[in-house]
Amino acid sequence: MTQEKEHLHFVTVLGSLRKASYNGIVARTLPMLAPDGITISALGSIAEFPHYNQDVQEQGFPASVLVMGERIRKADGVIIVTPEYNYSVPGVLKNMLDWLSRLTPQPFARKPVALQTVSPGMIGGARAQYHIRQSMVFMDALVLNRPEVMIGQAADKFDIDKLELTDEKTRAFLTRQIQSLADMARREQKQTI
Repeated sequence: MTQEKEHLHFVTVLGSLRKASYNGIVARTLPMLAPDGITISALGSIAEFPHYNQDVQEQGFPASVLVMGERIRKADGVIIVTPEYNYSVPGVLKNMLDWLSRLTPQPFARKPVALQTVSPGMIGGARAQYHIRQSMVFMDALVLNRPEVMIGQAADKFDIDKLELTDEKTRAFLTRQIQSLADMARREQKQTI
C-alpha cells in the first residue's frame, strides 16, 4: 500500500510589470500545469515595494514586504518567473529581493526555489537566472538545479493576442520542473522532521 503524498503549495513571484509579458503568461499558466497534489498561487505585485532604503527600513518594514515575506515562509516552495534585462535581473525584482533579504527570520532560508525565464532571444534569460542564484545563496535558499527552465524564442511559443502559452512541449517541460520542485520540497520536509 502506497502512502498518499502530502499536498504542497507553491507561490510565484513575477519579475515583470508589463501586462502582456511572456513571463506573466507563464506565471498565470503554472496553476493549470501543476501535477496532482500541488497548488500554485501568485504573490502580490512587486511593484508595491518602495525602493529599498535603510532609512525607510528603520522606520518599519512596509506592509507589502511583511505580507510577502510571511506568504513565502508559509509556502512549500517558490517559483520565480522573470525576464532578463540588460544581461541581468529586472530592477523591480532585485529591489524585492533586497527588501526580503533583510527580514528575520529569513523567508527564503531552506526554501525550495525554482527559476523560470522567458525571452525573445535564443538563450531564454539564462544570465538573469545566474544573478538570481547569487542572491538566493545569500538568503540560504535551495535553488533547484535541474531541470532549468529558460524559454527562448518566445514569439514562437505564445499566442500574444490571447495571452496564452501554446507550445505543448514547453507546457510539459514546465510541469516536469514543478514536479522536480515538489520532489525537492518533500525531501526537505523529511529532513526537517
